[in-house]
Amino acid sequence: MTAFARNQWYVAAYGREIGRELLGRTILGEPIAFYRSESGGAVVALHDRCVHRRYPLSASRLDGDRVVCGYHGFTYDTTGTCVFVPGQKRVPRTARVASYPVVEQDSLVWVWIGDPKSADPTAIPRAPWLADPHWTTVGGMEPIDADYGLLVDNLMDLSHETYLHGGYIGTPEVAETPITTTVDEGADVVRVSRHMDDAECPPFYARSTGIEGRITRWQDIEYHAPCLYLLHSRIAPVGVLPGPDGDDPDAFHVEITYAITPSTEHSVYDFWAVSRDFAQDDEDVTTFLHDFNRTVVMQDVDALNLLQRALDTEPEGYQELSINIDTGGLAARRILARLAAEGAPAASASVTGR
Repeated sequence: MTAFARNQWYVAAYGREIGRELLGRTILGEPIAFYRSESGGAVVALHDRCVHRRYPLSASRLDGDRVVCGYHGFTYDTTGTCVFVPGQKRVPRTARVASYPVVEQDSLVWVWIGDPKSADPTAIPRAPWLADPHWTTVGGMEPIDADYGLLVDNLMDLSHETYLHGGYIGTPEVAETPITTTVDEGADVVRVSRHMDDAECPPFYARSTGIEGRITRWQDIEYHAPCLYLLHSRIAPVGVLPGPDGDDPDAFHVEITYAITPSTEHSVYDFWAVSRDFAQDDEDVTTFLHDFNRTVVMQDVDALNLLQRALDTEPEGYQELSINIDTGGLAARRILARLAAEGAPAASASVTGR
C-alpha cells in the first residue's frame, strides 16, 4: 500500500462541481463536505460528520452559509463552529467540526490535508491552460478501486499505451522509443520524456487534427508529487520540428492533465482533462476528444481495478520486477515515500474539533 503524504495539497473537485448543493468527497480517508458560500462564492470545506451522531453533513442542507445537519439540526458556520443545537440555548464548547484550507486555481479546487498552519497556497503547482480562453478543455473524473500508487505507476510509464490503448492512443513506437528521466528532489518533480520523430498517427490525433500519414510525436511528462500530473504532447507531420527559437507554428499541442487524489487506502479519484490549442470552436472535435479520452481512461480504470484484485491475492513478500521503462515511476515512488514520512508527525493535526 502506498502511504499517504498528508501535509500536501490535493485536488478535491473541479470548480464546476461545487455550488449551492453539498458535495461529499473522501480525501486521504477524511470525509469532507464542500459548498460555495452565498457571499462571494468562496468554496467551504468542512469535516463531513456531525459531532452529535456522526451524520454526514454532505447529506444535509444549507441555510444561507450554514450547514444544518439533516438528522438533528446541529448547525455549523463556514468555520465549522456549531452555532445552534436543538432543545437548548447553550452550545457545547466542543461542538465544532474541522474546516480545511481550500484554494481554487486553474479550474481545480485544492484542499489541504494536514496541519493547517503549514498550508502554503503558493506551493500548489499550476495547470494554467485549464482556465485559459486560448485553450479548449474537456475533462471528467473516474473513481478507481485501487491503491493510488498504481495510478501513478500507470501514468509515469506510457509504454502501456501500445498494448492497453492500441487503436486509441497507442502505437508501436510508444513502447519502442527510449525515455529520458530527470528528477528534481528539491521540487518533488519527476520528468519523463519520449520523443518520436517518425511514428504512426493514432486515431486520437488523426481524427482531431486531420493529419494524414506519419507524425513526429513528443510526450513530456511532468509529475508534481503527490497530486498533479502533466503530459505536454506535441504532434506534427513527420519532419516538422521546432525551430531554434522554439517557434512551432505547424504543430498541434495538447496538454493532458491528471490529478491523482487518494480517497481511501483502496481507492483513488482520477481527475482527467484534455486541453488543445487547435480547432477550438469545433464542437465535433470537442465531443470526440471527450468521449474518446474517457474510453481510454476507462481502459485504465478497468486495468487497475483488475490489477489491484490480482495483487490482493499475492503472497506477502512477492518480488516485483522493474526495467528501464519504470525509471520515472520508481523515482515517483521514492518521492511519495519521503513526503509521507515527512508528513507523518503532523498527521494527528489534520482534523481537530472532533
